[in-house]
Amino acid sequence: MATANSMGEYAPRKATIDRDTKETQVKIQLCIDGGQLSNPPIEPISWSDRTNKHAFQESKSQYVDIDTGIGFLDHMLHALAKHAGWSLWVRCHGDLHIDDHHSTEDIFLALGNAVQSCLTSTPAASLGLNRFGHSYAPLDEALSRAVVDLSNRPFAVVNLEMQREKVGELSTEMLTHGLLSFSQAAGVTMHVDVLRGDNDHHRAESAFKALAGALRMACARRTGVGEGEMESTKGVLY
Repeated sequence: MATANSMGEYAPRKATIDRDTKETQVKIQLCIDGGQLSNPPIEPISWSDRTNKHAFQESKSQYVDIDTGIGFLDHMLHALAKHAGWSLWVRCHGDLHIDDHHSTEDIFLALGNAVQSCLTSTPAASLGLNRFGHSYAPLDEALSRAVVDLSNRPFAVVNLEMQREKVGELSTEMLTHGLLSFSQAAGVTMHVDVLRGDNDHHRAESAFKALAGALRMACARRTGVGEGEMESTKGVLY
């Protein structure tokens, strides 16, 4: 069985995903362990001429740069990456002249593929994982809870109960659909519930932050009991 190297360190879990269809072009680089992305993408002119860097953040521990063409979706993905401890680069060219459905769906499918690829990037990638994660996240009057299992058994229960048709340019129904798509592609069981809240922006953001915390816990490695071992009675996760 593959284990950590002689220094007790594991290789960063990274993935690059390109999803190209007649409806969208999605490109993602992800490292679920944070840090700098090893091959910073070179953007076509049509993607690099934007001056609004509202979903860009760089620090010693993370690099986040997201531009989907849908501002509120950028904001949610930024919150997810930041609080999950990920380094994440996302670009999408989608058929927004139709609506936001294809772009949102394909971004979450690609992101789910990226997470699963990270967890299967090497034979040791899924060793010693907590596997289960849970988190609560408040945002002013809103409070959300998320519980996840890195089970390779995709299933999602998502209760956001949004009141508005849109937040910004994103249809609120696409928040739920996006999370369902992510679960399917990532092979993750997850339950995401907004427990209370009056403001739909706050409800959505607290839900994504709760999911981020749960994923961060689940993807972290155990120390002590179970360290370096497969957290499954089957002996395998992915």
